[in-house]
Amino acid sequence: MPTALRLFRYVAIAEACSWAGLLIGMYFKYIAATGELGVKIFGPIHGALFVLYVAGVLAAARTAGWSRGTIVLGLACSVPPFTSLWFERRMLSRFREPVAA
Repeated sequence: MPTALRLFRYVAIAEACSWAGLLIGMYFKYIAATGELGVKIFGPIHGALFVLYVAGVLAAARTAGWSRGTIVLGLACSVPPFTSLWFERRMLSRFREPVAA
């Protein structure tokens, strides 16, 4: 697997994990009203990983030769929580090598 695709995979997984942390932080800030520490920690982390995910989509698209529609879908998957995982698995499944029988 090319390096750009491997890095894209790691960033997509990290972006989804940061979404989880941010959502938990938002629960404690807005629902449980017990403090905003989680949002203060995971907000900037998620922001940085979001930017890295966008760059990763563009780099992986260049390496793999994705169409514009696929690129737009990949970028759109950065917005709803955890859809970066779905997109990453869908796109990288095309690069898995078949297992020898």
